Amino acid sequence: MGITVGIVGCGSITRFRHAPEYLTNPHVDEIVFFDRNRHRAESLVKEFGGRIAESFKELIQDPAIDVISDCSSNEVHHIHTTQALMNGKHVLCEKPLAVSTEHAKTILEAQKKSGKKLMVDHNQRFTKVHQKARKIIQSGEYGDVLTFKTTFGHGGPESWSVTKSNATWFFKKERSHSGVAGDLGIHKIDLVHYLINDEIEEVKSFAGALDKVDENNQPIEVCDNVVCVFKTKKGRLGNGSFSWTYYGEEDNSTTIYLQKGIVKIYHDLEDQIIIEQPGGEKAKYELEPIQTNDHQSNTGVIDAFIDWVVHDIDPPVKGEDAYSSLKVVERILEN
Repeated sequence: MGITVGIVGCGSITRFRHAPEYLTNPHVDEIVFFDRNRHRAESLVKEFGGRIAESFKELIQDPAIDVISDCSSNEVHHIHTTQALMNGKHVLCEKPLAVSTEHAKTILEAQKKSGKKLMVDHNQRFTKVHQKARKIIQSGEYGDVLTFKTTFGHGGPESWSVTKSNATWFFKKERSHSGVAGDLGIHKIDLVHYLINDEIEEVKSFAGALDKVDENNQPIEVCDNVVCVFKTKKGRLGNGSFSWTYYGEEDNSTTIYLQKGIVKIYHDLEDQIIIEQPGGEKAKYELEPIQTNDHQSNTGVIDAFIDWVVHDIDPPVKGEDAYSSLKVVERILEN
């Protein structure tokens, strides 16, 4: 089965992740690019081949296109993804699924009505390390989960975004909406749900724009730091720190505290999982390094999405999972 892919939005996430991963997938024959700024689509066609759609309508109404990657900015996900689904396309949507749960419900309703597949790019579920950690935690060998802590921070999106400046849409309230909470925090919220098979229900948080400024040298309109305390449906307690102001090495670590040990994930560059037991014993696992903005590798997201479309193999994350994480982000921003 030869698949033609349509991509809406030709920024960095398309250039560094979606386009190259589609290109290396054996089931994909062609990529069709659309961006409001046509020169961005032209640039990606030069780099990856394929062709350009002159409008979003042309993209989603093209009968040759089987699937759509929605790589547009946050505020239009509910428009692009909904319309793509209703035009008979399977959709891989970038996170967050939408800027609000109300908009996300519109997407989920469209998915049910259309009968098409909807996956969301919560890529932390796809690392070998997190999949192994989940198996260890779920095995019960170390008892039940009691508490947890998780962190995701780097120096900010302005060096990653296509503009390479602090005029990036990530800093704009009307486009980003949720700042670092919806950019980095939502990844780790989804990961916690996945690792411990539970859902965060209560949130206490502090959020602020502590250091980032926009192109006018004014404090940005969204949060660049968030610190939270969580309680899950099953009564587990945890905390999260999410930041665009870690001006050094990226921190993407998580710790799960169980009755009979501690599982440390991505604390060590070489041993990505370390299990510490009460008697001092340690078990270490060397699997793969974490992907960062500076060190790209195949995420497995595109391959899982295409496997779902072609072979009906369920992926690790679907629209409903993304909705659960978005609910937590909303609670963070309400505090």
